[in-house]
Amino acid sequence: MASRLTTYILLALLLVFQAQLWVGRGSVFHVRELERKLAAQEQKNALAKIENEQLLADVRDLKNGMTLVEDRARFELGMVKPNEIFVQYAK
Repeated sequence: MASRLTTYILLALLLVFQAQLWVGRGSVFHVRELERKLAAQEQKNALAKIENEQLLADVRDLKNGMTLVEDRARFELGMVKPNEIFVQYAK
């Protein structure tokens, strides 16, 4: 009788552990979903880092010299220097 009780207890524990492995917070599916979300977030972070580095370079250029200001004024606002002629052609 004692060996049967031990067997049933061990079987019940095995079922509990298997249920925790396949369903619930620490399950295989939950871990895979978290890994997928982590990979997506790391990709977003990498893109944001590149954009931040570009913005930081622009800020440095704006603080150090006038060439970036001049380039932006020329290309974004269409400004020209005195005694310059602006020519635009279409392809």
